[in-house]
Amino acid sequence: MTDTKITLPESEIPTHFYNIQPDLPTPLLPPLHPGTKEPITPDLLAPIFPMGLIMQEASQERMIEIPDEVRDIYRLYRPSPVFRARALEEMLDTPARIYYKSEHVSPVGSHKLNTALMQAYMNKKEGVKRLATETGAGQWGSALACACKLMGLECMVYMVRVSYDQKPYRRIMMNTYGADVVASPSNLTEAGRIALAENPSSPGSLGLAISEAVEDAVKRDDTKYALGSVLNHVVLHQTIIGQEALKQMEKAGDYPDIIIGCHGGGSNFAGIAFPFLREKLSGARKDLRLIAVEPTSCPTLTKGPREYDFGDVAGNTPLLMMHTLGHKFIPPPVHAGGLRYHGSAPLVSHVLAAKLIEAEAYAQGEVFASAIKFAQCEGTVPAPESAHAIHSAIHHALKAREAGEKKVILFNLSGHGHFDLSAYDAYLTGKMDLMT
Repeated sequence: MTDTKITLPESEIPTHFYNIQPDLPTPLLPPLHPGTKEPITPDLLAPIFPMGLIMQEASQERMIEIPDEVRDIYRLYRPSPVFRARALEEMLDTPARIYYKSEHVSPVGSHKLNTALMQAYMNKKEGVKRLATETGAGQWGSALACACKLMGLECMVYMVRVSYDQKPYRRIMMNTYGADVVASPSNLTEAGRIALAENPSSPGSLGLAISEAVEDAVKRDDTKYALGSVLNHVVLHQTIIGQEALKQMEKAGDYPDIIIGCHGGGSNFAGIAFPFLREKLSGARKDLRLIAVEPTSCPTLTKGPREYDFGDVAGNTPLLMMHTLGHKFIPPPVHAGGLRYHGSAPLVSHVLAAKLIEAEAYAQGEVFASAIKFAQCEGTVPAPESAHAIHSAIHHALKAREAGEKKVILFNLSGHGHFDLSAYDAYLTGKMDLMT
């Protein structure tokens, strides 16, 4: 196929999300109650989430229908295109064929809107008036702010302090959509006040911001909590990415040998990988490689043990079986803010433990070098998070050149970097810690 951009009509937006749980070789271990350490029941999650999302969290249905109201809003940007990175291939002088799924075309500039719309819809359907959440780099906060406005809900965002300071335009974007945004740790919650008492200049963490958002939600009858990654229902909603990509690769007449996504909490990686992993599990594509890429500063999958841990600093969330660096972990303030979470989605951790996927970690210096190569070849300035997938794709394309192999590589360009230019400036002016 000679096309550079591979598109699908709106009629081919998937009608269902793909749930990998029924296809797993062994069942997922259940979340545990933070107090009793017993498997948690749906009623115990009701103060935090709407029942519709709780049911999706534990569902064993392989395909879960996308409501028409959500699917109609998806038409604003879905199906997202797949691009053949011809200029990048030429610059690398590689026989590999490189493709990328371009989720940065959404109104908020990232894949996060896929689940934000679904979560806002499910909450609205059950009479919730307000959502509270956390955000790191601001992509998730922007997405939920947008989704809440489109669904007629209020939105409260606790933004990790270091990103709040580094990325003011993300905050402005959230405010533009009508959301309230505060730097975390804040004085609005007990978890925030404790953190500030211990360290008044705390850079914050996603785990701490989650503690604040959950506390906010449980103290108000009109509010529920929304999470942008990690949980099963979030991973579920993102599989719309991989389902579209399967059709687009078929249209291109190619099938990936390697699929790559950056990894923070796991939803964007799982979103592109799980529909393809289904084919590996069925035996149809036994040699398919699926690679999750994280920063060396927060090496959850590559260095963290797989064990039960809290999702937040305060220990208020259910215990999840996941790869974790410990819920008290405060990562260095690297520029890939969305990849600084201490844990990993239980589903991603599960398939890594089963050796169905792989994990890699890279320092931000080499990641930004690859991001600039990509921008200069393909035109899009990628988000620092997405740049990790780009770096891995370049690494494997160069390995293909050394081996003389015509590998097909597909990665997820999960977001643009238009609001991350201070990070690029730090790299270009030599102010970035390249080894972190």
